[in-house]
Amino acid sequence: MSRILIVDDEKNVAELINYNLEIAGYETKIVYDGKTALNTIKAETFDLVVLDIMLPEIDGLSILRYIKSNDKIKNTPVIMLTAKSTGSDVVLGLEIGADDYIVKPFNINELMARIKVQLRKSSSHAPEAVEKYELGSIIIDNESYTAQKDGEIIPLTNKEFELLVYLVKKMGKVCTRDAILSQIWGYEYFGGTRTVDVHIRSLRKKLFDEKSSYKITTMIGVGYKIEKNTD
Repeated sequence: MSRILIVDDEKNVAELINYNLEIAGYETKIVYDGKTALNTIKAETFDLVVLDIMLPEIDGLSILRYIKSNDKIKNTPVIMLTAKSTGSDVVLGLEIGADDYIVKPFNINELMARIKVQLRKSSSHAPEAVEKYELGSIIIDNESYTAQKDGEIIPLTNKEFELLVYLVKKMGKVCTRDAILSQIWGYEYFGGTRTVDVHIRSLRKKLFDEKSSYKITTMIGVGYKIEKNTD
């Protein structure tokens, strides 16, 4: 039985999520402020966290940053709840490593579907047949889940790493935004291409500069591909 932590200072929202999760057979726990949430995460184990951004005492982004920087729990899926669909908080949350986000007010059935997808992905992650990929000075190691550039390990979020590997495996082929969303985030999310764009921008900044042997090319109106840099 999967155990889920719900963190939201709006009690009616937290109780709605809790009710539906319990009906679906999940074990749940609710906390209403950031400080309690952080202490709970340090003391207990969860399979997924539903995390509001705007919280009393400690904000959700700070809690997310703690989760994703802690080796013991960094692979725990985190779904962020936000009242802002286009705010900088969403972008920052994705860059820190949020596995998904949903905008308030939300459809509870959509949230339940997102939770199911994240739990399925985290429990059925299979090792890659190929352990390493080399793109010039960039080395991608599936076994250690790391990427290096010029011998230096470059910190990537889980989703950044998964996206990078997906693009590398499709080397030279265009990957549409919808295909990327389906493959990496596990659902078809209309209007969610912003999520992909944020992660692509971050990968470019961290790994692919003008001197790199490879680059991520934008195919306008379609998607992205990794190819050799001939500029």
